[in-house]
Amino acid sequence: MEKERTAREFLYLPGATTVGVVCKDGVVLASEKRVAYGYLVLSKTGKKVFKITDKIGAACAGLVGDMQILAREAAAYANLHSLECRRPVAVNAVAKIVANLLFERRLFPLLTQTIIGGVDSEGSHLYVLDPLGSVIPDKYASVGSGAEIATGILEANYRDDLPINDAKNLVLRSIKAAVSRDVQSGDGVDFLLITDDGTKEESIEFK
Repeated sequence: MEKERTAREFLYLPGATTVGVVCKDGVVLASEKRVAYGYLVLSKTGKKVFKITDKIGAACAGLVGDMQILAREAAAYANLHSLECRRPVAVNAVAKIVANLLFERRLFPLLTQTIIGGVDSEGSHLYVLDPLGSVIPDKYASVGSGAEIATGILEANYRDDLPINDAKNLVLRSIKAAVSRDVQSGDGVDFLLITDDGTKEESIEFK
């Protein structure tokens, strides 16, 4: 009975396909727009990519409410850090802030997988975090129900010297591949393009 209940609860956890890539000019973060609970598509315009600072962002998969709370708290702590230190916060510092926020809630975790990416004085960085706050640096990553398919595309085509437009196209290809097979992903893509000049948000709808 307990196994049946656990399986039923797992069925209704929302899926997603969320991707982050480090490129020559900066970082690309992206996620598709569908918010699905089990067999119900709750929304086709869900936003899972968030700006934390002028040069750092987060992309998430999981419960949208948990993502929003985590992004707001991370942005507030990052702003306090910058004011206290009188310099822009580093990407690894924001990743550690998010890790601490997640670990504090480990007994009642926020149900979200998170990718933190951005540009600071030491270059471009990407970190992957699980719901308990583990921090793993990487050059590219994908989380969510469509991650296995998206990672295959990234693995085959990623290069360190990709210009940001090529990195954006690679991310789009990986998400489209996942959307074609993962029923909990779809309806479009939100991008956060991060360079030394700041962040730029873009959105594409799937027909």
